[in-house]
Amino acid sequence: MSLEKPYLDVPGTIIFDAEQSRKGYWLNQFCMSLMKAENRERFKADERAYLDEWAMTEEQKQAVLARDLNWCMRTGGNIYFLAKIGATDGKSFQQMAGSMTGMTETEYRDMMIRGGRSVEGNRHLGESGDAQPQHQPQGKH
Repeated sequence: MSLEKPYLDVPGTIIFDAEQSRKGYWLNQFCMSLMKAENRERFKADERAYLDEWAMTEEQKQAVLARDLNWCMRTGGNIYFLAKIGATDGKSFQQMAGSMTGMTETEYRDMMIRGGRSVEGNRHLGESGDAQPQHQPQGKH
């Protein structure tokens, strides 16, 4: 476990921190470009050519072309920026989130209505490897 980043050992979680932000800068800039209709049209007309205009890694481009949002996140993408890809494809955020969990949109919606995922298996592991509840630091009052 990194003492510098103890939050990195939460199973199944990609933390978007400063390092991820630097790693995904051009990927996220590409996503933001999709806010303009003319850019969405250019992207849809020739996705690869449009992606090649950005200083993204080949892995990031492949992740976008595959529409694999988990892969995009591992390469530095932020879900709020990546949502622009889904919107360009006519997908709702709920459809996108479902695809990231391996669920259908309906299965994902029903899980969230029931209160979301179980915390079991989704906790900070701690140095011993045992699941530990996460406690957010409390500011001085």
